[in-house]
Amino acid sequence: MNSIIFSSIRLRKGFNKLRLIALITLCSNLLTPLIAHAVPAYARQTGQNCVACHAGGQFPELTPYGRLFKLTGYTIGSRTIPVSVMGVASLTKSLHPDSDPTFAKDAVAIFQTGSVFLAGKVTDNIGIFAQATYNNYGGDSGYQGVWGSDNFDLRYADRLIDTNNDLIFGVTLNNNPSVSDPWNSAPAWIIYAPTQFGVTTPDAAPIVSSLGAQVAGINAYALWNNLLYAEVGGYQTANGVWSFLSKGTSDENQTKLSGTNPYIRVALTHEWGAHNVMLGMFGLNANIYPDNTNPSGPTIQYHDRGVDAQYQYLLDPHTASAQFSYIKETINNGDVTGIATNPSNTLRQLRMKGTYIYQAKYGGSLSYFSTTGTSDPTLYSNPTANPDTRGWTPEVFWTPIQNIRIGLQYYAFQRFDGASNNYDGAGRNAKDNNTAFLYVWGAY
Repeated sequence: MNSIIFSSIRLRKGFNKLRLIALITLCSNLLTPLIAHAVPAYARQTGQNCVACHAGGQFPELTPYGRLFKLTGYTIGSRTIPVSVMGVASLTKSLHPDSDPTFAKDAVAIFQTGSVFLAGKVTDNIGIFAQATYNNYGGDSGYQGVWGSDNFDLRYADRLIDTNNDLIFGVTLNNNPSVSDPWNSAPAWIIYAPTQFGVTTPDAAPIVSSLGAQVAGINAYALWNNLLYAEVGGYQTANGVWSFLSKGTSDENQTKLSGTNPYIRVALTHEWGAHNVMLGMFGLNANIYPDNTNPSGPTIQYHDRGVDAQYQYLLDPHTASAQFSYIKETINNGDVTGIATNPSNTLRQLRMKGTYIYQAKYGGSLSYFSTTGTSDPTLYSNPTANPDTRGWTPEVFWTPIQNIRIGLQYYAFQRFDGASNNYDGAGRNAKDNNTAFLYVWGAY
């Protein structure tokens, strides 16, 4: 039941025009959540090297030009074959793996995932980013290959320029709150190249981070004078005509939202010389049915409020960037019983990351993550009844050519599920979950 709490959303009306565009533009079955990286189809369309759009070639973090490309609807350049493919091979090694299926592929080199992208310019005002992913060890019953919908972003955009003003505006149909965001500090983008096996994330996460490829949303956005960004929209469960946005997620595992759930985002941004900076905030309200198989009756109300910031320094051969994200979530049970002992709970997530890249080839980063919240013995089934999980993730990576990346991450836990030692009551310590992740990523 607890896993149901951290899931999906529903959209209701006013989608007719974008619905027609989506059904005409989207070719077929799209797929299961992984990560959206650099898309070579865009490089072919614009005639630019991947470094033009991605900071130091570090996908998916966008440069100012990359943000312009996204906000103008992926329409810069000339139409070309809008198809790319991506694959990830990996090896995961945890410090002390146990018999839990989470560790089933520990110390085994595997082909992890592959993706197909439909990405590029459709008209002068319409563009698309659609990712379908094959998870080689997914599925609801044991490890088996499964296709599913991944990140999806279909846009209509336009631009008005005169001597005093520059206004970019548009509408996006997407399936993940904040996947439409152009900054890497947004919940959908701040952590990437995930491990598939081992323990690499807290058991609890804000709902805004848990809805990818489960919801459908229509958002309107605008960027004024490259200074003020605003986005507003709503999300609902991706079912019915919108089920292609959640394909690969079974009905019983899909989070069900009641009605249309509002999302708002504002940000201030500034560029000077080789520097650019952003300071923003967002809000999401989500009303979720406690039982995915019976979406009726009272709902649980999630209120996510976040602040974030990003800094970049881009001057060849050096690239440096930093991201900060803090999200506070309030969970109100309302008339729902059996989900939590407290009538309301809070969850707080802090993420910080710094990265340096030399010559767009050699790089390293250091991330810090912390998830804390109120104790609740029903909501959290661990012995501490608390979600407190903290740790560091150093990474080194090498990009020998722009479409291949080799990286090594290490997840070092200071606390897990509320304790540093014996967090499960059976003698397991937080550091026993420490995990190394070696990956090779390639795209064409």
